[in-house]
Order: sequence, then structure tokens, then C-alpha cells
Amino acid sequence: MNLFSKKLSFALVASALVFAGCSKKPKRPSPSDTVLGQGAGAGGIDPTATDLGAAGLVDPSASGLQSRPPGYYEDENMIKGLIQPVYFDFDSSAIKAGERSKLQEAQKYLSEHPEHRLLLEGHCDWRGTAEYNLGLGDRRASAARQYVQSLGVTANRLEIRSKGDLDSIENAAEDQMSKDRKVEVIILKK
Repeated sequence: MNLFSKKLSFALVASALVFAGCSKKPKRPSPSDTVLGQGAGAGGIDPTATDLGAAGLVDPSASGLQSRPPGYYEDENMIKGLIQPVYFDFDSSAIKAGERSKLQEAQKYLSEHPEHRLLLEGHCDWRGTAEYNLGLGDRRASAARQYVQSLGVTANRLEIRSKGDLDSIENAAEDQMSKDRKVEVIILKK
């Protein structure tokens, strides 16, 4: 055999091996035969659902995760956002009747967790001087401390701090300013 015949024979054998090794592509099911294709009404998964648990994609009880309130933060020293902030009227440090339940919740938490303490942090909206707002934040935090003490919590488990208008949004709309007038209830672990 000449060289050309040998190369041609080798190429034919190699091609035959390649084609023999490739199988046909598997037949794919039609979308209507799949779980997603069945649609939510037919007991399948709703592909348009934004709640993964409602869509059947995730079993929320299997994760072991707890649902947390919005704004929740926890580290080794503190828990913030577990107890919702106490909101105040403009230029006032009086605790509204509707806000007292939040401080009652704080008292209940402390009775269940004797190793923890509270930091009551007073905030104001952007209006007023820095000095005035620091004083108003202090009066708000002090009013919250006094109310929690009236529920039976000892003074050594309560701290106060005024942030004044440091965290407020300047020139904010009224709905935002009403959220800035508050006492944050922060749980201290140490």
C-alpha cells in the first residue's frame, strides 16, 4: 500500500469509530408533560409565582430558618429590630397610648431573658438645632426608660442614649420625618 492509501484507510477507520461512538440525542419530553408545563391549576408549579413556598419550589418548614422582622440585626453584642421602635409626635417626648405595647413587649422580653439589658436610643427628625434635638432625643429615651421601670424593670438593666437628628433625613417629607421621631429599643446581650 502506498502512503496515500494508508492515510485514507486510517481516516476512514477513525471516522467510523467517531460516528459509532455517538448515539442519537435523547427524545426530550414536551413542555406539557413536565411539572412546570402542568401549570398551577393542574397541581404543578406556577412559574410566575414570586413566593417560592407558594410556587411549590421550596418547603419553608424544611429550612429551619426563622422569619425575622424587617430591619432585624443581630451580632454577638446586641439585637436590633426584634422590638419595634416607639414613635413620637413632633416636638414631644410623651409616649402615646398606642406605642406603649412596644415597651410592654420589651419588659416581657427582659423578664424571659434575665441576662440581657436594654438600650433605649432617642431620635428626632431634622428640624431644630443639633443641641435641641440631642436634648429632645434624651427626653424621649428617658420617658421610655421611666415607663419600662414602671413595669418593674430595674434601672441597672436600662441604658439611654440620644442620637438627636444624626440619623434623620434632612428636608424629608412628613411621612419620613414621622419615622425619624422614635426611640429604638436595642437589646444588649453583654
